[in-house]
Amino acid sequence: MIEDEDDELRLDPEFASRFDGRRRRGSELYLISPERIGDDFADTLAKALDGGPVAAFQLRLKGLEDHAVARLAEPLQRLCADRDVAFIINDSMALAKRLGADGVHLGQGDGDPREARALLGPSVQIGVTCHDSRHLAMEAGEAGADYVAFGAFYPTKTKEVLYVPEVSILGWWSTLFELPSVAIGGITPQNGRPLVEAGADFLAVCSAVWRHEGRAGAVVAAFQDILSA
Repeated sequence: MIEDEDDELRLDPEFASRFDGRRRRGSELYLISPERIGDDFADTLAKALDGGPVAAFQLRLKGLEDHAVARLAEPLQRLCADRDVAFIINDSMALAKRLGADGVHLGQGDGDPREARALLGPSVQIGVTCHDSRHLAMEAGEAGADYVAFGAFYPTKTKEVLYVPEVSILGWWSTLFELPSVAIGGITPQNGRPLVEAGADFLAVCSAVWRHEGRAGAVVAAFQDILSA
């Protein structure tokens, strides 16, 4: 990343060449777990996955020790493998390594993508939270991330909202880079279409699916109508 005298972003030519020539194929769904789950959550996840195609599932359990997360992860990881859904661990490179997860998602305080790559290998997917920042997204791409996440686009109770990006950041990113983007934050079947149309490759969804566990599959099915916009 380079910054010129007018404080406008310019692209490092080598970085830009890696991500030139985007070909949009619509968006995909990226599920994020509730922060608290029970031993029966695999049944709920299975019902959600029955609702339609899901690209990835991120296990995000705050405040639990790794051994407790690992125990809860086992049936979920097996289910994701059976359904060809990428199984992503939130925050912890060490836990992703321990479980042999398909990927790890890093917040800004969770380590460098280069460190994750060195630990986890070339085939593991590494995502980075970039909030509302073009600078952070470009830095993540330069560091070898496989996707960048922007948000929260809408009000959400899942986590405290400190950053609210403009939808246009998705269009800016998709125009310049092939590296996929994830839109996150309060996304529902009713408000997600503008994010897809703007260029989001993935819609990361949590509360909209899990708040009514008995309807998880129906909500996933409802998302399918907007994902090809």
